[in-house]
Amino acid sequence: MSNKSNIADADEERLLSDLKNQDEKAYKKLVSLYQAKLKNVAYGITLDAEESTDIIQDVFLKAYMGIERFKGESSLYTWLRRITINESLNWVRKWKRRFRWQHQSIDQEDGWGPELVSDEAGPEKSLSNRQTSDLLKKGLDSLPEKARAILVLKEVEGLSYDEIGELMGINKGTVSSRIFYAREKLRESLKGVESEGQQ
Repeated sequence: MSNKSNIADADEERLLSDLKNQDEKAYKKLVSLYQAKLKNVAYGITLDAEESTDIIQDVFLKAYMGIERFKGESSLYTWLRRITINESLNWVRKWKRRFRWQHQSIDQEDGWGPELVSDEAGPEKSLSNRQTSDLLKKGLDSLPEKARAILVLKEVEGLSYDEIGELMGINKGTVSSRIFYAREKLRESLKGVESEGQQ
């Protein structure tokens, strides 16, 4: 499952021990293991590729400096993901009302991103994909940050309602209703593409 660590328990224990000993190689390994996945989570909440990169750098720095606070009650990745969600939501709350966002798509090789255009697509298909991408971004942008975060945890991270509820500190019913709301908003945003294609 996506909520599990990328490495075996024994390897994670060794990595954790090295991190607590301030081993720089262990820090680099931590970054290489989880950077792309965490960036996907951050981007899904912020919709800003450049800010997502900065957020993840802060996440790893905070994790490295505060590794002694990690109690091992979850995997390292789960702990890092929780920090990423909090940092991303904090960024949205801080800047949403002060700036009009200039969103960038994250690179496709990083796994996530509404940039649906492929090199093999013809001009008409590429245009349609770009229109879908733009509408999807607008739909995500219109969601409250917590609803967007929950949708990312469900659709990108593949977590269950119970896992999301535990991570976000809300009950399962609230998770379900927010996911339903978020999906409906995205469906409305994508209706424009369908109607244009029928003209």
